[in-house]
Amino acid sequence: MPKRALSTLKTAGGSGSKKVKQGVSTTAQADRTAPPPQRNARGQLEFEGFPMFRPNRTPAQVLQAGSFGGTYFRPIYSSVTGEKYGASVWQELPDHWLTGLNVKTQVASSIYDAQVNKYKAKCGGSLEMWESSGWIKAQDPYGWFQWYCRFYQGRRTEDDERQISRWSNCAGEKGRWKNNLITKVVKAGAKFDNPVISPVVRQTLLHWAYELTEEDFIRRKKQLK
Repeated sequence: MPKRALSTLKTAGGSGSKKVKQGVSTTAQADRTAPPPQRNARGQLEFEGFPMFRPNRTPAQVLQAGSFGGTYFRPIYSSVTGEKYGASVWQELPDHWLTGLNVKTQVASSIYDAQVNKYKAKCGGSLEMWESSGWIKAQDPYGWFQWYCRFYQGRRTEDDERQISRWSNCAGEKGRWKNNLITKVVKAGAKFDNPVISPVVRQTLLHWAYELTEEDFIRRKKQLK
């Protein structure tokens, strides 16, 4: 990676400010020219030129809510790139995304802790599983959420359509896990936001930048009748 400029970042759980490397890699910087998304009346994020991509949680909201067992930006070895990655990856995130978080336990921990998660449920496969399945590309060796962090900040690459298709299959209008959750809520006769109903699926959807809304629930519920 290229040399990175030093700047100060204040993180929770530490003793004030500490020096960190604050630049971003050439790959991360590429084509960061797209305008920021706008929220529509349904609370969805709209990205110019990508009408089928409508998450409703920003990367900051995903992290702040409690996700990935606190391990997403842990140090890794990527079998896709043949390189090791560490603190410089989470340090490319905007400072305010991490405000109030203990990076060591909530962002870059090497030990998965389900209690960090919003729904206190463990979900998701290992990096090795995703790599062997062919889902990981060299530009984003950590996976989909790393891609989303960079896409949200304006980067555009040839991998965008593939990653958006993955999101759509999970949390889009006909997304498997989104509709799985709605069906379970309807069968249970519960409120759309009852955390007791399928916390694992709710946590999974949060990792894909989506949380079930009452409007989405009602729209789908009518289709199920």
